[in-house]
Amino acid sequence: MYRSRPKGKLDDDVLNFLSSMSHDQSILYYDIVGSEAHSIMLHEMGHISQPELKKILAALEQAKKDPSNIETGDAEDIHEALEAFVIKNAGMDAGGKMHTARSRNDQVVLDIRMKVRDDINSVCTAIIDLIDGLLKKASENKDAFMPLYTHLQQGQIGSFSHILLSYADALFRDLERIYQSFGRVNQSPLGACAIGGTSIKIDRKRTAVLLGFDGLVRNSVDATTSRDAFIEYVSDLAILTTTLARMAEDLIIWSTSEFGFIELADRYSSTSSAMPQKKNPDPLELTRSKAPVVAGKLISMLGIVKSLPSGYSRDLQDLKPLIIDASATALGTVKIMDGVIRTLQVRKERMYDVSKNSYAVSLDIAEQLVTKKHLPFRMAHKIVGALVAEAAKSGRPLADLDPKDIESVIKAAKIELEAGELARIVKDMTPERSLEYRTSEGSPNPQEQDAMIKADIAKLDGYREGVHKRSKFVQGSFENLAREVEKYLGS
Repeated sequence: MYRSRPKGKLDDDVLNFLSSMSHDQSILYYDIVGSEAHSIMLHEMGHISQPELKKILAALEQAKKDPSNIETGDAEDIHEALEAFVIKNAGMDAGGKMHTARSRNDQVVLDIRMKVRDDINSVCTAIIDLIDGLLKKASENKDAFMPLYTHLQQGQIGSFSHILLSYADALFRDLERIYQSFGRVNQSPLGACAIGGTSIKIDRKRTAVLLGFDGLVRNSVDATTSRDAFIEYVSDLAILTTTLARMAEDLIIWSTSEFGFIELADRYSSTSSAMPQKKNPDPLELTRSKAPVVAGKLISMLGIVKSLPSGYSRDLQDLKPLIIDASATALGTVKIMDGVIRTLQVRKERMYDVSKNSYAVSLDIAEQLVTKKHLPFRMAHKIVGALVAEAAKSGRPLADLDPKDIESVIKAAKIELEAGELARIVKDMTPERSLEYRTSEGSPNPQEQDAMIKADIAKLDGYREGVHKRSKFVQGSFENLAREVEKYLGS
């Protein structure tokens, strides 16, 4: 339909190569409402008569109700197919005016902006739900003592609650990045036309209002060329899926028989075709793999836009499936992680046994020597290191060291310290006491856990309200547009 200068049809292989139809169904609804808003504006500016507008809107509403009626045939994309459908049903005299003062260049990016802003709200809602699940699970597990790891070696005693809250904090940053990208996406490019605007009198602000945009991408070259807001969004998704992958790796390790800290719910586990005892964390393994999948789409997007000239180039078409797929992948992954977190079983007794028998209290003991005996930290560090080395010879916890072992460590260190006093400090350092002593802000101390959970709940409520308002505003704009359409159809 667009072939005015070239004669005849496209070669079939060329049409297949150019076509974006396989990914266009996800933006068809936005193409329809965008065309409705544009047509109403053209009528209000005197370019389309009311009877002509009525025919155009009737055809667009028919397409909205039953998209299967749209013949894709020789069309390169859904935009061409939709316009052909309108012309077929409204006639050329009316339908042929729908594309006045518009180009595919501003039309395509308009549709993607509307799609992405809805996706942003959906992803933000899913992250909010996941953080909510983490906070609920953290509240239930403040007493679930467990080792904290550095280099995958036991470092200090913590709690499962503390770990879950660390995930929540990382996800809050992911949420903030994605939430803030909404403002840069929600700017209307419609009316920029092909690249340099139009000599036909239009009202860009009117279409922006009808479609729920906050404002305009004012410069016509920028409006049709720039894709940085989409790249920013997918970059945010890549960081988000990296956070989820780290969470998945932790949960996979802790669900092994060797750790046994948690057990995944049956409905979030798979099994083996050969080994009947297996309960595999397949959803978490695929969660882990989604991070490089999304990151790969981001790298492809950056490669596509690199060194493109200003103005629309067909290369930009290949961004569409990358954005849509990255968005769907990230959204699905967040929902899977939310389900895993809410349904997993925490084995507190197993965690406590490992904590009690570990050397992860070593730093706490050293700090008590600094606090109570005023030893230099480096000296306390050496003493406790020697105690651990002695205990490790026979695989004993520090609390089971003999008085003579402690005495020999003190003598070797050549310090003024009674063996009985050091023994009391060592035996006193239970997992409970370890967290009780650590009162620094943000530590696993139970009071700090309570404070962090309370603060996170308040922060989450703020984001939930913000996403709700944004979604409601966009929905309200579409409802207002629908009333405008109904008014003209009923006239």
